[in-house]
Amino acid sequence: MATSSINNYKLNHKLHPLSLLAQLTSRKATGCLRVFTDTASWTINLDAGKLTYASYSDKLFARLDQQLRRLSQKIPTLNSATRIQMRLMFEPKGETQSIIYADYQAICWLVEQNHLTSKQAAVLIEELGKEVIATFLLIKEGSYEFFPDATWEELPKFCHLDLRLLVEHCQKQLRNRQQTQPSVNTDAASQVPPSKPSSPPTSQPNSPEVKENSQPTATPSLVRKTLYTIACIDDSPTVLNSIKSFLDENVFTVVTINDPVKALMQILRSKPDLILLDVEMPNLDGYELCSLLRRHSAFKNTPIIMVTGRTGFIDRAKAKMVRSSGYLTKPFDQSELLKIVFKHLG
Repeated sequence: MATSSINNYKLNHKLHPLSLLAQLTSRKATGCLRVFTDTASWTINLDAGKLTYASYSDKLFARLDQQLRRLSQKIPTLNSATRIQMRLMFEPKGETQSIIYADYQAICWLVEQNHLTSKQAAVLIEELGKEVIATFLLIKEGSYEFFPDATWEELPKFCHLDLRLLVEHCQKQLRNRQQTQPSVNTDAASQVPPSKPSSPPTSQPNSPEVKENSQPTATPSLVRKTLYTIACIDDSPTVLNSIKSFLDENVFTVVTINDPVKALMQILRSKPDLILLDVEMPNLDGYELCSLLRRHSAFKNTPIIMVTGRTGFIDRAKAKMVRSSGYLTKPFDQSELLKIVFKHLG
């Protein structure tokens, strides 16, 4: 009843995130706050005014994966194989698939599988909460609703965080960022390398020009010569991103292709040293595409590895019939991928 005055608003209504959170905290509200803008959405779950989870729709699993990578330095079981398995199970595959609280369910699964303790899950949720609240405080307009959510109530809870302390932390961060913004802009070159791993380019048509025009040309040009080009063809962004994260960018240039129909032209342009090809894709399956590639003179001898969850005798026979070079079964870890890649690169 204490939250009955918090109603839905139309889009483009002015919002005051800080005031909204202050109301909910002071009233010790229990329920789910959902906020929508034209480009994104936020979900903030509260229990008696305490934060139990906060989520932000943009780069949802990328943000979770980044936090898990940090934890993996202290928790060996959070290795790349575990993270890829988690994303394959819970990350929605496109806009047509929707999993309620997908990222939180992924955390619950990590605890169930003993990859995380409840205490470690609480630390993870707090770090994610800081990131989400920091973006939430910047909203200027949108719509929101606050409601009791039966689905959320059924999920296990790992923490009850003081929302006021989180907001104070985020405000301090935002102030520090604003104060240091000029120095960051004047030293932009030094900021480029750390951000590169989160969004590496899928193709390198302009890379040589950039390297020639920049001052430290010697080292990049030497690294460039050591690169193998790997083409990955899969309709799942999760699988493509995982393969890219498994392959060291100092050794491999990874070209990701999610449309099998356009794959042939993209492969012709990139001239890969090896092709990783998903079997199950819409419009054109991997066996058909492999057969087409083998008919092209440029790819008669290029290693083509079929990537699939199918393990039956018939599937392996099909792979041989279309003259694929090898077979990689999903789910696979980094060592399995590297083993087969280097085997066929000689």
